[in-house]
Amino acid sequence: MPDTIDPCGDGTGAGPDDPEPSPPVHYAEQALLGALLLEPHRLGTLGSLGAAQFGDPAHAALFAAMGALAPPEAAVHASEPVWLSSVLDHARRDARGLTAAYLHALVQACPDPRHTAAYTQMIRADHARRTLRTHAGSLAQTATVPVQPDPASAVLAQADTLARYLDDLTGQFAPHPGSLPRTPAPPDPPRNTGSDVLDEERLLLATATAHPGEMARMRWLLPVDFALPVHAALFHCLTALAHRGEPIDPVTVLWEAQHRGLLRDTAPAHILNLLATPAGSVEHWGGKVLQRALLHQARTTANLIRSYADDPANSVHQLVTGSRRALADLTAVRARWQHQHHAPQPPNQRQTPRTTAAARAGPLRTTAPSSPARTSR
Repeated sequence: MPDTIDPCGDGTGAGPDDPEPSPPVHYAEQALLGALLLEPHRLGTLGSLGAAQFGDPAHAALFAAMGALAPPEAAVHASEPVWLSSVLDHARRDARGLTAAYLHALVQACPDPRHTAAYTQMIRADHARRTLRTHAGSLAQTATVPVQPDPASAVLAQADTLARYLDDLTGQFAPHPGSLPRTPAPPDPPRNTGSDVLDEERLLLATATAHPGEMARMRWLLPVDFALPVHAALFHCLTALAHRGEPIDPVTVLWEAQHRGLLRDTAPAHILNLLATPAGSVEHWGGKVLQRALLHQARTTANLIRSYADDPANSVHQLVTGSRRALADLTAVRARWQHQHHAPQPPNQRQTPRTTAAARAGPLRTTAPSSPARTSR
């Protein structure tokens, strides 16, 4: 634990055994605690600052001890170190390594006790950064390890918690010019391309080709939702044909794929084989594709917000602005997911058993469709 602002005297703020230099908030915490040790009456001017907002556990213990003890009379405090001794004894219950020498070092580390408001705002800002990163980590974890049986709802609930925290931060920190983070965006997390994922996408494409009329109810699904680019391109072919009102079957889809350049990397026979195994309901498979797209976007959003929070150059206002923009991308997918789940179905569709769509699609093959991961001309 450093005893002064710069124990090495070289401007790094790190001692000879310290692996990393201390962050600026460490010195803000030292300065605030030093000011309070010098002038305890300033404790009543700090507003809602709490011990949990300190990044250093020993500093948190000291601040909690100050709050638990009655401030001394100014005259008594100026002549006797009774209050300092009481604070030290109380803080040692949670931070046994604290010493009287460190309290004196804190007093020396305070440039000006009149600047307690500024030190307090620095501590709040760093706490906001750490808390935002924690919320983003929870969102990423929930999307990576889906909560069954309704992973989409769990992810959206976590996103709502993050959004509420951003709302809480608004107004606590003043806006300023240059409000967007300049942190480079991290690469998107890899898509899930497991065999079950690809099989469901292939079943969706084949079933939509066999029953194109059902696609009119699936405006909530977009090509970008697919994990495999060739599947996204084929779905784009299907939606283009449906939009133009042209006939849809495996051959017409293949012709459309040729015009869109898809056959440069994919053999025609492979596409025909991919579209030859319809089964089940188009909306059922589409819902699975959309749910995975929602989870993927949640991971992407969480990674972006964490990268903002990890960049100390970003102010809290920049963190709020950038995080809200990142959440907007998740909100766009969320709107389509909600449309799929809450849009009323036609009366005849509500009365049709789920097995009817599968029966219309024809018998289900006993072997899985061939994977498009490796193709040949």
